Amino acid sequence: MGREIKRVPVGFDWPLREVWEGFLMPDKFGETPCEACCYDRAPTILDEMFPSPRSGTGYSPRANHLHDQWYGYVPFDPESTGSARLTAESPAVRAFAERNVGDSPEFYGTGEWAVVREAQRLADLWNGQWGHHLAQEDVDALVAGGRLMDFTHKWSNGWQKIEPAVTPTAAQVNEWSLGGMGHDSINAGVVISARCEREGVSDMCPACKGHGSNEAYEGQRAESEAWEPSEPPMGEGWQLWETVSEGSPISPAFATAGELAAWMSEPERGRDWMPAENAAKFIAAGWAPTLIGSPQTGVVSGAEWVGSQPDAETTP
Repeated sequence: MGREIKRVPVGFDWPLREVWEGFLMPDKFGETPCEACCYDRAPTILDEMFPSPRSGTGYSPRANHLHDQWYGYVPFDPESTGSARLTAESPAVRAFAERNVGDSPEFYGTGEWAVVREAQRLADLWNGQWGHHLAQEDVDALVAGGRLMDFTHKWSNGWQKIEPAVTPTAAQVNEWSLGGMGHDSINAGVVISARCEREGVSDMCPACKGHGSNEAYEGQRAESEAWEPSEPPMGEGWQLWETVSEGSPISPAFATAGELAAWMSEPERGRDWMPAENAAKFIAAGWAPTLIGSPQTGVVSGAEWVGSQPDAETTP
């Protein structure tokens, strides 16, 4: 992600800061959400904060239910996996509560009562989530799937498998899940699929075969998979683009590199401003990350950093 130079026709007039149409998959490839695995549940605060189009999950009804138990969207009882219920006194819960209160006393309050109240809230929340109460067979599925590297490998110039092989206990993994990043959606999928397999049911929606959507017309999916993005037209012009999104122009297309460098050196360029000499060096390099941070420079524009290097070329 960053800034790059593209050679386009002089006067190329695609709207600035609008993603180039060739980088976006056409709307005609949008499939129809699968009604069989589009299911209704009570909305969460995340749904309200990040609304998204209705779509299918690709899961079977049983897998959908297990998915919701993983995240606590539907009732879950730790006893169903043989896991001990958490309390406000559980060490991992208490530690997390102390950290929350210490980081944001203006929100949680201060003192022992604030810690106890937050610990009880966390215990109640996590007791309703399967993701913090795995059974040993759930853990075994994760290990077999190459997950839980923190337990089964050690880092030494890359992940190295511990020998003899290590299989963590469910209690170890459940405590680990409370301490930091914990499980991701891949882990959830592995455990859900393994649980369905043990129960002798499919984890895949029979209507859409796990896609979460169905073709709006025959052959749509094949066309979508065959689609490839296309670059803007080539030309003699010089133009600055951002690559933080799929990619869009952020400067006019100039006839010469020098004109683009002069444009970049105008004070109103904001984050993309730099001395003309540095801009010329960056243009010659052709690409830079969005930001660069170092003890010497602090956080600066990547283009400015590239342009400030003494060994950078100055003639595009």
